[in-house]
Amino acid sequence: MNRKIIIAPSILSADFLNIKEALTDIEASGTDWVHLDVMDGSFVPNITFGPKFIKDIRCVNSLFFDAHLMIEHPENYISDFVNAGCNAITIHAEAVRHLDSVLNKIKNTGVKTGVSICPATPVESIIHILDIVDIVLIMTVNPGFGGQSFIPYTTDKIRRLVALRGDRHYLISVDGGINLKTINDVYNAGIDVAVAGSAYFNAENKAEFIKKMSNPGI
Repeated sequence: MNRKIIIAPSILSADFLNIKEALTDIEASGTDWVHLDVMDGSFVPNITFGPKFIKDIRCVNSLFFDAHLMIEHPENYISDFVNAGCNAITIHAEAVRHLDSVLNKIKNTGVKTGVSICPATPVESIIHILDIVDIVLIMTVNPGFGGQSFIPYTTDKIRRLVALRGDRHYLISVDGGINLKTINDVYNAGIDVAVAGSAYFNAENKAEFIKKMSNPGI
């Protein structure tokens, strides 16, 4: 039986001069998630935007804001991102010293709680916090820049997370190099959410793109 997955366009690939129109297009395209890539120039070699930007765009749409914090010491900024209107906050396991504590801090705010791991980080490193999280984000490229090529071995990590899930309820998400060519690999491995950046914003017909990506099993 075919299943439908969530497609979350990443506004990192949008034209920031026309961000309101980009968000309107996302809503109209048939998905209600948007991915917010927050980078600090330290954990990853790029700088994007922060809570003020998110708060400003929160006012012009009702999309589900999926914030991906690629930053050092995310525990210092959780309340800022919650107050900006994020619906989910995902932090990197590699960026914190006390992962359990920081994830519980996010969970106690009432927003969805997520953990992300880079391509070379094993799933085994997060086994003990899988009961805490709502989202597990597998990076399918090395974080820091959009437009990179998908790393094939990351599908093994997706399958491992599917096998570990049992009666847990976390969503398995992927980010990096996801397009109409690679979606089948991650879909068949068992994902629930796919982040699409340049592939979405370069699509001529964005509604058709979302339709094909969200149910590639058809």
